[in-house]
Amino acid sequence: MLKSVTPEITARRHWMSVLARAGAPALQAACAGLAPLPQTQWLRRPETGLVMVRGRIGGSGAKFNVGEVPVTRCALRLADIAAGATGMAWVLGGSATRARHAELAAQLDAMLQEPRFHDAVQREVIVPLVRAQAKARELAGRKAAATTVAFYTLARGEDK
Repeated sequence: MLKSVTPEITARRHWMSVLARAGAPALQAACAGLAPLPQTQWLRRPETGLVMVRGRIGGSGAKFNVGEVPVTRCALRLADIAAGATGMAWVLGGSATRARHAELAAQLDAMLQEPRFHDAVQREVIVPLVRAQAKARELAGRKAAATTVAFYTLARGEDK
């Protein structure tokens, strides 16, 4: 039986996707307004592994394995709170920059689960990142639209 998706789960899915799509430099810049960040306790340090990516033929047909991609994941807990919130992150790629990205995303995920940090993180980090990501998608869409080629079929004289 499927579990119902609560508003809390929907909100967490949203902010985790925003944090995963942002880069480490963008997260560090966004966290500047939150300094100092709370102390954390590692549950799982950033580690890189491979994940199998699957696709569908035609978007809705049979599934097939596209290939493996590197991902970096980590998990931590806010240390200054008894039974502190657990933050997790999975980010695409595997490098030192991605390890820092995963660490910051997990820390922000944990902070967003705590009422005393939630509003500040939402205001200082999530909302600006959502705006920046929407602007980047719009720009990419405009660039792609500019390269669209319209093909027309002209009637030829012998088709009478």
